Amino acid sequence: MKPRYAAWVVGLLALIALPFVYRDPYHLHILVLILIWSFAYTSWSIMGRFGLVSLGHGGFMGTGAYVTALLWNHLSVTPWIGIPLSMAAAGALAVVVGYPCFRFRITGHYFVLVTLALSGIVLQVITATRDYTGGSLGYTPNRDRGIFALQFDDKITWYLIALFVWVIGLLVWRWIDRSMSRYAMEAISEDEDAAAAVGVNVTAEKLKITLVSALMTALAGALYCQYQMFISPDTVSGISVSLQMVFAAIVGGLYVSLGPTVGAIITIMLAEILRIGFGTRAVGWDNLVYGVLLVLFIIFLPKGILGSILERLKLRKA
Repeated sequence: MKPRYAAWVVGLLALIALPFVYRDPYHLHILVLILIWSFAYTSWSIMGRFGLVSLGHGGFMGTGAYVTALLWNHLSVTPWIGIPLSMAAAGALAVVVGYPCFRFRITGHYFVLVTLALSGIVLQVITATRDYTGGSLGYTPNRDRGIFALQFDDKITWYLIALFVWVIGLLVWRWIDRSMSRYAMEAISEDEDAAAAVGVNVTAEKLKITLVSALMTALAGALYCQYQMFISPDTVSGISVSLQMVFAAIVGGLYVSLGPTVGAIITIMLAEILRIGFGTRAVGWDNLVYGVLLVLFIIFLPKGILGSILERLKLRKA
């Protein structure tokens, strides 16, 4: 076995064994959040690394969370069915918004604005239908512990679930990185007309990447809902969530599979430090810090933390 693969296997085994060795509930809670958000950030980076900057992923995540919870509360549909349905709903949104954009060559800032509108619309729908969703006050799935309801008190169970999903996210990232879609998307990001001239189906390739990203983000939203047992428009939807994804992926390293995970560690730890240190006085500060740091990283460290470290290591070996 190659040393690189051996390191991955050893690291994964260590992560699996971790909750059985160290059982502190609070630290396990933080790790679960990091893994779920890492999966969400990885989902965004699948698009972002090819120049498809989306501010609509808060809409996809909100759809995954709220559709799952509403189906459970109002129709008693188990999350095992509700989660795939919520992912299908997010996928439909991605197609409805993405296909016209890609078909009519809406790119750059205009594409960002369209996805921003999607995120805002989902947020407004959740807030406006407060009789069903709880609006700005938030929403709580009905309590019914067990596998059928996908609700567990045990932090270890949720840690293992989150770890499994996180690994799946990395495998999807790697699959795309080694597929022909990567080369097609790289060609499209450089010059759409040239890519189309050599036979690349620009619309289909962009839509495929967008659909995969949206489905994964909706899954992250659904899992976050089932774990936290409380959701609100501000925590799983809207522009703030979308900006958080952009920040984490870019700061961690957009072109490295573990970059979004590094970004998740930074965002979750920052939120916890502000919450513990300043309490309610720090509400909204994290978004301000995200914005400032994002500008600084784009200017001075465009490849992110992990990407820059790996680049320097390659230069030293050379």
